[in-house]
Order: sequence, then C-alpha cells, then structure tokens
Amino acid sequence: MSKWDELIEWFSGLFKPGPPPPGEPPPQALRPRVLLITYHPLIRSEGGRRLADVLGWNDVEALCSGYIADLRECSGGFLDYQIVQRIEVDVWPVKADGFRYDEASFLRNWRSGSGWHQPDTADYRAILADFDLPARINSGQIDEVWLFAFPYAGFYESIMVGPGAFWCNAPPLPRNDISRRFVIMGFNYERDVGPMLESFGHRVESILEHVWRRAWGEDNLWKRFIRYDKQAPGRANCGWMHYAPNSQTDYDWGNRTPVPSNCDDWLNFPNFQGITRLVDCSEWGNGDMRAHHKWWFRHLPKAAGSTRGIANNWWWYGADPNVAR
Repeated sequence: MSKWDELIEWFSGLFKPGPPPPGEPPPQALRPRVLLITYHPLIRSEGGRRLADVLGWNDVEALCSGYIADLRECSGGFLDYQIVQRIEVDVWPVKADGFRYDEASFLRNWRSGSGWHQPDTADYRAILADFDLPARINSGQIDEVWLFAFPYAGFYESIMVGPGAFWCNAPPLPRNDISRRFVIMGFNYERDVGPMLESFGHRVESILEHVWRRAWGEDNLWKRFIRYDKQAPGRANCGWMHYAPNSQTDYDWGNRTPVPSNCDDWLNFPNFQGITRLVDCSEWGNGDMRAHHKWWFRHLPKAAGSTRGIANNWWWYGADPNVAR
C-alpha cells in the first residue's frame, strides 16, 4: 500500500460510524478463568532451590492475590479473576531466536548487571505449543494466561492472540485455529503488584484505543479521559498509566504542582456535571505506583448503558477482548 493509499484509508476511517453496541449488555460481573504458568528454574549450585528463593524475590501467589483484589476493588466488583489452573516449570523460556539462559549465564549477568541477550523477546509460538494453549482456549477451560518469570525472561506485558487479534501493548498474534481472542499477560516476580497493575493498564489503554478509534474530536471520550495538563493545559482529565493529570514526564506520579482537572466528573459518567477542581499527587499516593494506578482504575467508567455505540462499562472491553470491535 502506498503512502497516498494509507492517507486515503486513514481519512475515510474518520467518517465511519462507530461500532454498534455489543449484542448484549455487560454482565453483572466477569470472572475470567486464568491459567497461571510460573517459570521457576531450579539452581543446582544452591541446593536445587528455586531462582526466586535464591535471590529473595516475591511469592507468586501473594502477588496474584493482591493484583486480583485490587482489580476487583477498583472495578466495583465487576472484574473478579479466578485462577483455575496452575503450572510450575523448571525451565528457562526460549527466546524468539532460539537462545536460552541457563543457571550460570543468568546468575553471571544478574550479578554483573550486564551481558543480557538481545533480542530479548520470548518465543510465544513455543509457549502456545508447550502448554497446548489453543486447545485449552477452544475447550473453554480458560479465558486468559498469566506468565510469571524472572527479569529478562522476554515476556511482553500483554499480548493478544487469536482471530482478529490487534495491538495490545505488543504486536498481535493472529491465529485462526483458535476460537476466540485471548490475552497472555507477562509478569515479573522480582517486582511487586504496582507493575502488574501497570501491565493491565497498558492492556486497557490499547483495547480502548481500538474501541474508540472511529470517534473524532470531543466525541472520542477515551481521548478525553486520558488528557493531562502538559498535553492540554487547563483541561486535564485522568491521564494515563505513565502520566497523572499534572505529570511533566513519564512516571512523574509524585508531582505536587496543582492543576485543574475534571477527573471527579468521570465518577458521574456518562452524566457529566461539569465538575473541575485543582488536583496534585496527594490524590494518588504521592508518587506510589500502585496507589496511582488504583486511583486511575477507580475513575475508569463502569456505568450501565452505552454512549456513541460503545458500552459505558469500559472494564468489559479491557477484560474481554472479544467484545472490542
């Protein structure tokens, strides 16, 4: 396709009507079934202990419990993940080019802080095959997959797989042998729940960007929701994962400069009241990642009905990519 053809396609997309509402209203609650796969390589030089234990990293079950509880709380009980299957493997994930770490190479790189293999990306096709994920999805056993491993395992924060898969903070993996779309989340047990929420937040951002892609200007409520003051002086809304309403740089969640924002009005969505007030980092945890992300999620619409052909419960789209059109 030529640049001219791309431009014509882009302009024509601006005038397409929005997608119709999903065929049915959102359920009262979603309880997605999760397959939890944990890569716990055993370190023979340390008495066969797991890598996470040798290096003093976090307990996966505790991380999952905190993550599930935070999303359930922030969604008003709508999203309640259920881990229905657990698999733990003594394996170093293979990279897309066939490389694998082993005990010696990983510990050497970790202790020196250098020498990491590039390209870093894991081989997702191998993961799909190794754990028979297409069959598990097609049989209805699970709705999504959570991968847990060590730093530099090569996982995307999220990636969408299946028919019509689209960008979900990573290049899509279209697969027509799978009956529906699903998301594979990639988590790191060296870190805590805050980064897990950020991974889910970027997933939500990607999916809502797709859902609202045909709306233009002020009709694009998603673009309004993520406005921040640096981008739109005096017109901040809720910002996004990296930018609070008053942030000046990525991850600037501890900025004490007050800015006007109508973030409170999103709690009234879709019946805006025109509420604007000054806000600063005291609203979202004074720089704490987990607190900021929970603040953002609490403002994400979860109302009944639809607006401009899109369901007013945006959590539905973020949790189930199959309703995103």
